[in-house]
Amino acid sequence: MSVFAHLVEHLADLLTPLFHASAAAAAIVLCTALVRLLVHPLSRAAARGRRASAALQPRIAALREKHAEHPRRLRQAVLELHAEEKVSPLAGCLPGLLQLPAFFVLYHLFSSTTIGGESNGLLDHRLFAAPLGGRWADALADGGMFGPAGLVYLSLFAVAAAVATVNQLRARRTAARQPAPVAAGAQVPGLAAITRVTPFLSYFTLVTVAVVPLAAALYVVTSTAWSAAEQALLHR
Repeated sequence: MSVFAHLVEHLADLLTPLFHASAAAAAIVLCTALVRLLVHPLSRAAARGRRASAALQPRIAALREKHAEHPRRLRQAVLELHAEEKVSPLAGCLPGLLQLPAFFVLYHLFSSTTIGGESNGLLDHRLFAAPLGGRWADALADGGMFGPAGLVYLSLFAVAAAVATVNQLRARRTAARQPAPVAAGAQVPGLAAITRVTPFLSYFTLVTVAVVPLAAALYVVTSTAWSAAEQALLHR
């Protein structure tokens, strides 16, 4: 964690001439972009996997007709089909999982008063009027929803809600263009529930922004905005 703290501090020093008091916030955005660039090859592979999975739907439909009265055989046949074509229906989860360590490091970094036995100087940094180690509840207590710090959070909520809406609309359009997932519950146990819930997961970022330190919230909003732009490019 101290290595990451030094990285943020160093980037903040470099960015201070451009961003002044918000240089650390800009450094977090830059670190987020670097993480997303590292994960981008996996995101491309996941996009190819989703297209390949969609292409299997007609064959899955045929399997459903063949094993209509035998759900267990259908489930096994669909799993074998995915294995044969080297398509993982859960491949899209990997890029997101690999980003979790960076999020948790930021969360702990801006929740700790000390780093390596020394005072955590990162807590002195701000995004405009809001301290990067503060939370929405702190902003509400200090000036209210429309106070200087509250307005920073309202801006993040607005961006997070806009990105979530774009993601949900894109998911609906994708679902409308493709055949309905045939026997989704038979493809992978629990996949049907995941398919129903996934379009709404983006809205969970609003809850995250509200409860985590501002630095971690900034990471989440930047990462989800990157994801929306990345998916738009990958699925053109």
